[in-house]
Amino acid sequence: MNQSKLIIELINAFRILPGIGGKSAQRMAYYLLERDKNGAKILAKTLNNALVNIKRCKKCRDLTEYDICSLCQSTSRNDKELCVVETPVDVIAIEQSGIYNGLYFVLMGHLSPIDGIGPEELGLPKLQQRLATVEQPVKELILATNPTVEGEATAYYLQQMATKLKIKVTRLAQGIPLGGELEYIDSGTLGQAFVDRK
Repeated sequence: MNQSKLIIELINAFRILPGIGGKSAQRMAYYLLERDKNGAKILAKTLNNALVNIKRCKKCRDLTEYDICSLCQSTSRNDKELCVVETPVDVIAIEQSGIYNGLYFVLMGHLSPIDGIGPEELGLPKLQQRLATVEQPVKELILATNPTVEGEATAYYLQQMATKLKIKVTRLAQGIPLGGELEYIDSGTLGQAFVDRK
């Protein structure tokens, strides 16, 4: 196949995105090269600007262009509640629900010793320091890690940490989704729904 080395590199660059296979990456690359070079320039400039200027919030570890993100700076948030999530996308999902008005702590992953991800990599010493702060005491730690083996292990570790500091710990309920039908729910989810019934 007689294909430019640069085009192959561009296609491979698109393939690093989640859910993008070879054909989709090829379509995107050729679309930008053939039909929207101006859009490609805007994409490249915006991506580069984000890579240079986006960093972690010094307080919650969410992604932001500021030292302290807008949520942590807000005076209208409930600073007595702290919700621990695995990724910045989890913050967006919770914020879109409009149900939570507290603050966050973003782990940027979950405990996974096999992958070399321990408490240090997740910023847990920083979280412990924040939980132990007397000036702005946290009354409730809400665990919103994913219901995976690693997520549950991470939640357990966080629960132990908060319990030692005598902080109330709650976990997001798990079970049947709103509008879900029992016959289509997997047995693990259904079992969890029975355990967490109220």
